[in-house]
Amino acid sequence: MKCLNLKENGASVEYALAVLEIEVEGAKKSGDVAIKVLHGYGSHGRGGAILIAVRRQLRIWKKSGFIKDFFGGDEWDIFNKKTLNILQSDKSIYNDEDLNKANPGITIIQIN
Repeated sequence: MKCLNLKENGASVEYALAVLEIEVEGAKKSGDVAIKVLHGYGSHGRGGAILIAVRRQLRIWKKSGFIKDFFGGDEWDIFNKKTLNILQSDKSIYNDEDLNKANPGITIIQIN
């Protein structure tokens, strides 16, 4: 699974969203099943600007059909139906270090 780190180098929200769009388009072209986005969760766990902007954009993309689905890292576990759909498509993702860790600093994007 492709991993996109949007929290490194103090990226702005605008830059993070531009990189996200480029990476999702690339993943679609290369046939990837999913992308893991590292965005952090903001200071004191309240949600950072990049997390909020990414999830807002993903809701728009899901509604328009640009992506299949997305969900937070707190749902990234083997007992979640959305997770199981991704894992069934690509068994190598079982090795993901964040699987079953309830990490609020990530979002999983399921590609069409």
